[in-house]
Amino acid sequence: MTTASPSEIRLASDKRTLHVSFENGDSFALSAELLRVESPSAEVQGHGAGQKTTPAGKRHVAITGIEPVGNYAVRLVFDDGHDTGLFSWDILHDYGMRQDSLLAEYADRLAAAGQSRG
Repeated sequence: MTTASPSEIRLASDKRTLHVSFENGDSFALSAELLRVESPSAEVQGHGAGQKTTPAGKRHVAITGIEPVGNYAVRLVFDDGHDTGLFSWDILHDYGMRQDSLLAEYADRLAAAGQSRG
């Protein structure tokens, strides 16, 4: 986990990529799809082990709002109505570091369920 705070959080004009730069020099371009399907909300992650869901058809989801939550997180609002996940600085940094593997695991879960990214 990082203790670095973001120095910039910027939404791309197409609303499909969140650019996050950290004070430690790390910088990531996170897709709205990744952020939506890995949302730290109970709706996606569940309330315990083995309860994680895999939302399908989110390839074209967009971020319509970014709301600061204290000095530690942002709440992202997606155009499919999802808005309950709090993305802490540590989560955003972690997702940035692991985005390729997270998306690959997501695609595998969808394939196993006979679903698609849409």
